[in-house]
Amino acid sequence: MRIPIILGTAREGRQSEKVAIYVFGVAKAKGIETEIIDVRDYRVLETDNTGTSATAKALAEKIVPADGLIIIMPEYNHGYPGELKMTLDLLFKEYTGKPVGVCGVSNGPVGGARGVQALRLALIGMMMHPVREAVYFANVNDLFDAHDDVKNKSYDKLVIGLIDAVVKAARK
Repeated sequence: MRIPIILGTAREGRQSEKVAIYVFGVAKAKGIETEIIDVRDYRVLETDNTGTSATAKALAEKIVPADGLIIIMPEYNHGYPGELKMTLDLLFKEYTGKPVGVCGVSNGPVGGARGVQALRLALIGMMMHPVREAVYFANVNDLFDAHDDVKNKSYDKLVIGLIDAVVKAARK
């Protein structure tokens, strides 16, 4: 099973990178073939949105063989990052039918829930199938220790549940 993880922000100092690395580790421990797809590597410099640009082709090479996806996204102003949307918009047919799990990240108490809900609508519009399960990483600045290990081990069970839901949806 191949399930890449999309790191959905390019901002400096992004705390969601710690979350992406953590989710990557949990997925690898479950035997999932995965990698982190960083939106920084797919910045839209071209005005071509036909899926034929070099950037779109490079992204398609990661998305086409995927059985499903997991998106790690911070909530910015009650929404999802623009660079995530711009990266997703590079492709369309390549996403069709793929299950996707979403992890919200914020330094507030709801873990990016409003951004996750907004993103789900866009994902449905892109013909993907968001799984019901989501993981909300609240108070992210206090969630990791000095070695970038998650302090609250209850997240292990939540992330495993999300991965299992994406795998189950991919097998249907």
